[in-house]
Amino acid sequence: AKHSPSDNSKSGKIIEILVNEGDLVNYDQILVVLEAMKMQNQIRSPRKGTIRSIKILKDQSVKLGDILLTFE
Repeated sequence: AKHSPSDNSKSGKIIEILVNEGDLVNYDQILVVLEAMKMQNQIRSPRKGTIRSIKILKDQSVKLGDILLTFE
């Protein structure tokens, strides 16, 4: 299947994972850095809580809608 240019904006590569399972994080804390369209994007915490599981690995390709991590 061919990909249109707009498909690329909905995918990226995990550059850095800044938290570990069990970490207590604050609202708006940077959790993951991903690269999409040659730009680095910071994924921030939507709330205060504890990281239950990390569903991604460094250098993994992800797309819009993928679950990156879960909270307790």
